[in-house]
Amino acid sequence: MLNLSFHFADSLDGAITEVLHYKDKELLSTFFLKLNNLRKEQILTDVLLCSDANEIPCHRNVLVSSSPYFHAMFCSNFRERQQSRVDMQGIPYNILNAIVDYVYTGAISITMDSVLPLMQAAAMLHYERLFEACSTFLQVQLRPDNCLSMIRLSEILNCTSLQQKAREMAIKSFSNVAASEDFCELSLKELIGYLEDDQLCAEEEQVFEILMAWIHHEPFARQGAIPDLFRQVRLRHVHPSYLFQFIACDPLVQSSSLCTEIIESVRRLLLSGGSHCPSELQPLWSAPQRHSREETLVVLGGRKNNERTSREALLFEEQTECWHWLAKLPVRLYRASYVCMHSILYVLGGLTMTTEGAGVPTATVYTLSLKMNQWRVAEPMPVPRYGHQSLSYLQYIFVLGGITGDKQISSGMERYNTMFNVWESMAPIPVAVQNPAVAAHNQRIYVFGGEDVVQNPVRMIQVYHIGRNLWCKMENRMVKNISAPASAVDGKIYIIGGYTRRMLAYDIKTNRFIKCKNMNERRMHHSATVINNKIYVTGGRYITSHDNVQDSDSFDCYDPETDTWTSKSTLPFNLYGHGSVSMVCMSHKTFPT
Repeated sequence: MLNLSFHFADSLDGAITEVLHYKDKELLSTFFLKLNNLRKEQILTDVLLCSDANEIPCHRNVLVSSSPYFHAMFCSNFRERQQSRVDMQGIPYNILNAIVDYVYTGAISITMDSVLPLMQAAAMLHYERLFEACSTFLQVQLRPDNCLSMIRLSEILNCTSLQQKAREMAIKSFSNVAASEDFCELSLKELIGYLEDDQLCAEEEQVFEILMAWIHHEPFARQGAIPDLFRQVRLRHVHPSYLFQFIACDPLVQSSSLCTEIIESVRRLLLSGGSHCPSELQPLWSAPQRHSREETLVVLGGRKNNERTSREALLFEEQTECWHWLAKLPVRLYRASYVCMHSILYVLGGLTMTTEGAGVPTATVYTLSLKMNQWRVAEPMPVPRYGHQSLSYLQYIFVLGGITGDKQISSGMERYNTMFNVWESMAPIPVAVQNPAVAAHNQRIYVFGGEDVVQNPVRMIQVYHIGRNLWCKMENRMVKNISAPASAVDGKIYIIGGYTRRMLAYDIKTNRFIKCKNMNERRMHHSATVINNKIYVTGGRYITSHDNVQDSDSFDCYDPETDTWTSKSTLPFNLYGHGSVSMVCMSHKTFPT
């Protein structure tokens, strides 16, 4: 096929000169095919590449144009320039022959049997694209049980692309990688390099178990490494019961004075309510949560479509904006409380319904771990109650207010100590209220508003100091919320609605309220939680312009930085009186549908 293009230009005397720019595409497409045929017929070949007593006829100019290695060999003052036979030492004949075919045709077949000698030969002969093609082939073969050996190989071959992909897999599948034979052969420096990585995909409890398995592989040689490795466990994100019942009791940990001192410092810090973190513990205690661990929204319980109390537990996946169904609550509970702590979701108390339709307060506590997606029964509360509030702080879960079996608003408060697996009675709240907005910040619990025994709004802030077990109260006319959630973000507590569209931010340092952008409707019995410093508000009941009460399936997000509301999507159904919590899960986890 002819490729013709014309260019017209004025000559000096004004006449028009016609210029033809011709490009023969067919010649270009068949050029290397003809060269390869010449090679096979040994026509004009001027050098023999030798390996394993075999000879491969080639054209020097083709080899020179394909590789800096051959360019240096035949165009510099090396002895090969004058030789008609060149011995290619270290390259097997079948590999050399495949590379020569690749040079003339641009095509080559890579298999598991040939990939390693091909990479070595490609590196030696400076065929970079062939080298990277072999790397790509090996990257496709990566698995958790071979990625560490691939890293070793990539270091020998100086293959950056393979090393990067293999390490990414090791980080992403670290729990499975730790079960491989290669894992126990890691050096201390290499293991610490993985444990220091913020992207490491493993629970902190798993991190401890993995490092202990590495030590026990060669206990006499490695037991001295326990202090260095123990520092890599991010203790703030370890469940206290696991820390003090398993880690602290491990003989190897107990043999290290540094480890026992760290554990005791954590114990004292937790018992003091986090009032003072020793300087020597600060770097370990402030280590951030690993980036592979993502906060995700879980919505559960409540009244569904204004019908029966829902047993549904829903998880929202931010990337796909899809809702996933978790295991259903064991029983139908009305006006229970919900809280999350160390990746475990707690459902506390509530009303259970008898066959006659009557509600009975319960003290039962159910827990759900995303890892197992199964509900279990935990230590029950001391007092059955419903319509109460729950929140977590350090190793404690606090339960306050609500209605007990005598149908009176309770002023009592209990806390569950996960470190010792016990419930404790704490100082009672000064003014008993129901449906207040509650949040915790900096060793204090703040209780805003609510309603008293005759259902009048309480214009008051009640503050509990966790470390001192003391309450104080402050009258405030700005407080007038009922059935509104509260969320703490960056030194402010946001009170969202409560029979109103109003959104208020309470500045803790200045003891002042700041008006924020209103919601679209007057909202109550909704739920709110904080994920990545944004407030996610779900469901509830709203009052229309005609003063009608409607159930909602709304799902909105408030950004405190910009003081703006955005609609995320909708819930799968109308829902109110439910709970929403932020749960931490592995970022690569596959959720049930």
